[in-house]
Amino acid sequence: MRYSTSLTAMAASLLLATSAAQANETRDVEMHKVSAEGVSESIGSVTLEQSKYGLLFTPSLGGLEPGAHGFHVHQNASCEPAENDSGKMTAALSAGGHYDPENTGTHQGPYVDGHLGDLPVLTVNENGDANVPVLAPRLSMEHMSGRSLMVHAGSDTYADEPHLGGGGARVACGVVES
Repeated sequence: MRYSTSLTAMAASLLLATSAAQANETRDVEMHKVSAEGVSESIGSVTLEQSKYGLLFTPSLGGLEPGAHGFHVHQNASCEPAENDSGKMTAALSAGGHYDPENTGTHQGPYVDGHLGDLPVLTVNENGDANVPVLAPRLSMEHMSGRSLMVHAGSDTYADEPHLGGGGARVACGVVES
């Protein structure tokens, strides 16, 4: 009986430790400037951390235009340029669209139904640095493998018009490794 109780206690402890470790799992994503010509120099990284409240994105980025920027998880693990429907090379177009596993087809922001890849806006200070964390309560680390993170030139309206309101041109991108 004593042996069985010890095994049960060990199993419970292991389960709690595993659960706590998963809650604190982190990944670093190196971010690069992107253009129609390709992927260029690193501008820093974004640390992803699983919490019981969702996925925390902590940027450590420099060299961006000051202000608010659209910030999203994109479907594909690529930051390479690609040809758009008009035949024009476009920065980081190989990343695909916003991550939308439920096929909602709507851009409503990080706190309501819509694209799961909609993140809170990324704030860049007057020195061009972004270091204010954002929380995505509907995302978990399991959603992130094989995706990319994207920073857009302008802010995000979380509206479907004009063209998904996602902040315009893609200016920085990082691949989330599997």
